[in-house]
Amino acid sequence: MSQMYKDPAGGTNSTIGPQLRTDFYQKKALIEAVKEEYFGQLASSKHMPKNMGKTMKLFHYLPLLDDRNINDQGIDAGGATIADGNLYGSSKDVGTINSKIPLLSETGGRVNRVGFKRLTIEGKIEKLGFFDEYTQESLDFDTDAELMTHVNREMVVGADQLTEAMLQTDIIESAGTIKYAGAATSNGTVAPADQVTYDDLIKLGIDLDNNRTPKQTKIITGTRIVDTHVISGGRVMYVASELVPTLMALKDYHNEKAFVEVKHYAASGKTLRGEVGAIAGFRVVVPLEMQRWEGAGAVADASVYGTGGNVDVFPMLVVGDESFATIGFQTDGKTVKFKIIHKKPGEETADRTDPYGETGFMAIKWYYGYLPLRPERIAVLKTAAKA
Repeated sequence: MSQMYKDPAGGTNSTIGPQLRTDFYQKKALIEAVKEEYFGQLASSKHMPKNMGKTMKLFHYLPLLDDRNINDQGIDAGGATIADGNLYGSSKDVGTINSKIPLLSETGGRVNRVGFKRLTIEGKIEKLGFFDEYTQESLDFDTDAELMTHVNREMVVGADQLTEAMLQTDIIESAGTIKYAGAATSNGTVAPADQVTYDDLIKLGIDLDNNRTPKQTKIITGTRIVDTHVISGGRVMYVASELVPTLMALKDYHNEKAFVEVKHYAASGKTLRGEVGAIAGFRVVVPLEMQRWEGAGAVADASVYGTGGNVDVFPMLVVGDESFATIGFQTDGKTVKFKIIHKKPGEETADRTDPYGETGFMAIKWYYGYLPLRPERIAVLKTAAKA
């Protein structure tokens, strides 16, 4: 009788005897796809020079005609001291503007003095890192000959994902324009009925217009900071995937479908990573790891997403151009912002705690810093999401 393999995996040995392996081994291990960066593509780059501390500081000079430009230098056209030296500030009232015009008489005089103010914005750089240990035998006997290559790669991917998560949190928490859907006034008051409407989005756009938020955005497209292109046609809005059905169901003021899927305009220009469509002047991007406040709202019902009996509050995050800067994984073409230290088992790692040098390690470290340049250009609209 011929030798037969039979079914060793099912308990029937081959005629020659037991098999050591019964699984099909594919040399190249299946690797989870890298989670893409969404927020880092909008970041401006600031570089901290050596020997200058860990805090980045910048001055933001306020425009003359701005309500935030509050100073004690003001003298009006009649020579009287006034509270704010910013003429009419941010007012759009015809009467107010006419009354504050800096007219001069024939003889001039000590009139119409204005003042200026600057704000200090700052962000601190933090060092982060983690490491992995392994033994010599884990390399010698593991069935994947490229084990360390894969571990090295996953450490970099993990560090990149951590940076993205921290960046997303920092952007959300630094938003200078905060709105709520429906009748809600805080996270705790977001009820099932407080779901975003088309009118909410239009009014959010008006607020951003008043804050002079650009409608085009420069994004990083590659591994070099200088490799950028401009996305026009709307401001970038990040939402969780759970909000997409809510947005797709919205009607405009004419009772027409308000949401335009990306397939209808992708061929006409560049799109953002994760972009799914556009609505009310916003380019909608869905990050796979979009954060939310789970169970932070009012009592939930079956119509909305909730956790622990309370509504999940979803941020709709709008990031205006040049609204923040960060130190991340992209490089300026000369320096790398993260470093891997790898010491293999052997004499290099042998010491009194491991006299035989049987254990090695791989560590990664990097710096991360966040600087909110123009918080008023970052907006968060908080809403419930239809389940």
